[in-house]
Amino acid sequence: MRADRLLSIVLLLQTHRHLTAGALAERFEVSERTIHRDMEALSGAGIPVVAERGTGGGWSILGEYRTDLTGLNESEIQSLFVTQSPKVLADLKLQKASEGALLKLLAALPAIHRRGAERARQRIYIDSKGWSQFEESVPLLPVLQDAVWHEHKPKIIYERGPTCEAVERVLDPLGLVAKGNAWYLVAGVDEHVRSYRIARISSAEILATPSQTPPGFDLANYWEKSAETFKSTLPSYVATFRVSPSVFPRLRFAGRFARVGDVIETGADGWHTLTVRFDVEEMACEYALGFGVNLEVLEPTALRMKVADMAQKVLKLYEASSTEQKRSDCTQ
Repeated sequence: MRADRLLSIVLLLQTHRHLTAGALAERFEVSERTIHRDMEALSGAGIPVVAERGTGGGWSILGEYRTDLTGLNESEIQSLFVTQSPKVLADLKLQKASEGALLKLLAALPAIHRRGAERARQRIYIDSKGWSQFEESVPLLPVLQDAVWHEHKPKIIYERGPTCEAVERVLDPLGLVAKGNAWYLVAGVDEHVRSYRIARISSAEILATPSQTPPGFDLANYWEKSAETFKSTLPSYVATFRVSPSVFPRLRFAGRFARVGDVIETGADGWHTLTVRFDVEEMACEYALGFGVNLEVLEPTALRMKVADMAQKVLKLYEASSTEQKRSDCTQ
């Protein structure tokens, strides 16, 4: 394990040029004291690692030192050959390039590691598409990809929604994110970072103006925080249900937007009491009605009354339909 860590430290310093002991310790989940001991070991092995003291200090490799060390352990090799999402690669026009790169890497591996690499490629498949999700059309993705790759500003027209007017924006492209079946362009505009759903971009033109990237910007970190903020601002409606054991196993699969909580209690009759979170009351009402007599609304009282009222209206609808059918049968 330590040998792997020492090799990884060298490769990281070659890539990033400068890293603090704290950053290295966090990455490898060890103490800073362990990192300092590792640096002493690397120095003793003839690798010119140097420490800079004070603010902005850290570890780096002296001069233009480079090593051809590329030793990979079995797990690292397998991780490279796990199948990536075909849709993502196809959208980026990189599917053939990915296949070619893996073939070249496989040919370069020692024979002892090829079997494990092939096994990872053949026995693990990643499908990022949902069962019933609509696949979005993103014809402008290649244009925006070029803007990101070549760091030039694109001018876009963005359709914000059916009730809003389209807007024109000149952006600093910072990256592309694939979320499920949807693609997003992360870009800077008016000193802010925003996410634009590419399916809503109706026009895109790459300008000759070079784009700017905020100092220290990290795409993965931005997206993670943005997604958390988005989820925290979603509407929330919590209902408490009493559920029959005959339908309880189906609760989590009955509604796409129903988030089922833990069971609060189970009665002597086997019925479970639990909470379910929805976006709005209408979703909770439709969900409750879908289980008929196998689910009882306990709270909120307003939802309980609404479900009862809706059930009465459904009953009257079918009663009226049955009466009309009987009259029709009698006149024939």
